[in-house]
Amino acid sequence: MSTTNTSIKQKTVLLVGAGAVGATIASWIAPNHNKFYVLDQGETLKAIKKNGVFSYLQHHEDKGEKCSVKTVENFIDCPAPDVILLCVKNYSLDALSKAIINAYGEDCAKNTIVVGLQNGVENQQILPKYFSNVVYGIISFNAWIDEPGVVGYQAKGPFIFGTPDNGLQSEVKLVADIFNQGVEAIASDHFQDAALSKMIVNLTNSFTTLMGLGYRDIDDASKFQKILSQLTFEGVNIVKASGHKECKVGDIPSWFLMGASARLPQFLTRKLFEKNVKKMVVSSMAQDIIQNGRSDNELEAINGYLLAMADKYNIDAPYNRAIYQLCQEAFSKPNFKPISVNEVWKRMNLDGKQQSLRSA
Repeated sequence: MSTTNTSIKQKTVLLVGAGAVGATIASWIAPNHNKFYVLDQGETLKAIKKNGVFSYLQHHEDKGEKCSVKTVENFIDCPAPDVILLCVKNYSLDALSKAIINAYGEDCAKNTIVVGLQNGVENQQILPKYFSNVVYGIISFNAWIDEPGVVGYQAKGPFIFGTPDNGLQSEVKLVADIFNQGVEAIASDHFQDAALSKMIVNLTNSFTTLMGLGYRDIDDASKFQKILSQLTFEGVNIVKASGHKECKVGDIPSWFLMGASARLPQFLTRKLFEKNVKKMVVSSMAQDIIQNGRSDNELEAINGYLLAMADKYNIDAPYNRAIYQLCQEAFSKPNFKPISVNEVWKRMNLDGKQQSLRSA
């Protein structure tokens, strides 16, 4: 399908969830698309309705841009959408999908293009239960909220769109074309490789949340590098064993560099590792758990999913198992507070003793 610029702009697009990623997307697309609407609630909706969205590149807040955005408070306030962008976490997808169908009917379920923009691949099990035309997107940058309607981002895209079986190519192209009005977007024919490549990096979100990266200092750089490097290297081994191949996603490190950081002496890899760490910002998991005090999170959808793959393909993953178990216990407790890298290392207890989140 060849989509003209005019026909793209005639499509009604509804974005649901104006968090860090959703608001950033809105700031890039809304100025170029007259039929672009944002749905959220509470203070977020109130702020965007009144002030629009202010977005800025990391370290360049003085050069940020403000744009007005059409907002809606309910689904019925938006004209029947041709494309719905779901910018919420996996744990919200079931309830949200039901609400969309209740509002727009079965015609929406059969004909509307629904775009899942979540970390991991759990959305691939949820969204097809409700919708026939589901396209998935990979977000290759970090974003964060300073306050409702004010967001920062690490890089301007790119987005990767596709489907696990390379179907719906016309729909994938249409979504990519809509995004390309304001930010680089790629229609991929090897989407699942890209999705799992991104998941490897997302494995570290659990550890950096547990030790509070961005909220407290790194107290032991050597142990921090050891844990982070082993988490990703084990992830590479898991994904390789599943038969998937490396796919470049944004500026994430290559599998070769992940392996080098895990296997070579740290004095050889420290400078490159530190360069990549400087790119890291507070993860979406940390924003949920530490900043917003949420009990639901992406631990199962990312870490749990890849550990299930490790079991399936008989891949040893001691660092991922230790961090996963520590996070399961820590994140389930009220008023979670990050602990030091040294304390994480101690509690990982990789010498085979019982792992525990006992009090220090």
